[in-house]
Amino acid sequence: QVQLVESGGGLVQAGGSLRLSCAASGRFFSTYVMGWFRQAPGKEREFVAAIRWSGGSTYYTDSVKGRCTITRDNAKVTVYLQMNSLKPEDTAVYYCAADRGPGTYSHSANWDYWGQGTQVTVSS
Repeated sequence: QVQLVESGGGLVQAGGSLRLSCAASGRFFSTYVMGWFRQAPGKEREFVAAIRWSGGSTYYTDSVKGRCTITRDNAKVTVYLQMNSLKPEDTAVYYCAADRGPGTYSHSANWDYWGQGTQVTVSS
């Protein structure tokens, strides 16, 4: 089992920045992939970004490319999502996810482990 705990959400004005954190614990291995999803009210859970723990390759959905950066801290077993130039449409609950090999990253059903979510609200 892997436990994931997110933090860093909040209320920010459009154009502002936030950094989300996700600390992993339990049976976490360097072969895992970690990702961020978000879910706005009335919408499906949407892939945002992912990082391969071994090697650090990163992947982003088109709507956040150039505005968001996913990184990891090996020592802290923590993944971060730095979000800049935030827009009101970025408002959602952001979830951290982990999996040994989620296949198609954008499919939320492929990921085994999830955090509890953290709210991000961007005001216009």
